[in-house]
Amino acid sequence: MINVLLVDDHPLLRDGIRTIINLESDMRVAGESISGLDIISKIKQTQADVVLMDINLPNKNGIDITSEIKEYNPNCKVLILTMYDHNEYFMSALHAGADGYLLKDSPGEKVIEGIRVVFSGESIIQPSLTKKLLNQQRNQQFIIDLTQREKEVLTALVKGVSNKEIAEELYISERTVKIHINKIFKKMNVKSRSQAIIVAVKNQIVTL
Repeated sequence: MINVLLVDDHPLLRDGIRTIINLESDMRVAGESISGLDIISKIKQTQADVVLMDINLPNKNGIDITSEIKEYNPNCKVLILTMYDHNEYFMSALHAGADGYLLKDSPGEKVIEGIRVVFSGESIIQPSLTKKLLNQQRNQQFIIDLTQREKEVLTALVKGVSNKEIAEELYISERTVKIHINKIFKKMNVKSRSQAIIVAVKNQIVTL
């Protein structure tokens, strides 16, 4: 069972999300908060696996809260669900350690998918954000020695594709996908999917 901590100051939105989450057999809303002031105690109390959180919150923003969560427990997953599609919020959230970033106009099934994806250790990113950021970036070219297959896997990561979907698309096993991802992390000197996406997008290593 995936324990979800829901952090948002809009009661109607919390009601809606709570309803769709609690309809699933493999997850439940274990707790709720309207701000991030009590986030660590809430995580301890609920034994939260995934924190589903807005950015615009009373007293403290979701990006700062994400950093606090990751410092307390790097294994606790953070999925940002917000109305903000600005690049600066998106990139700041990933820098802070967020495992996923979705917009509030996403359908309910996408939110449910996002919870499962980040819980499994993968990342989910709103596709429109990475595409827009890639189109706007004009940084100096970043030289890194990736094989053609590693570039294909990295491109899929930027698109928010799961390991299983990458394996199916490239006709390789999930184990082989994980091996490629580990090699990519070493070559890019990063430790997570979010960090790999940041480097890839900022330096135009991949094209969509």
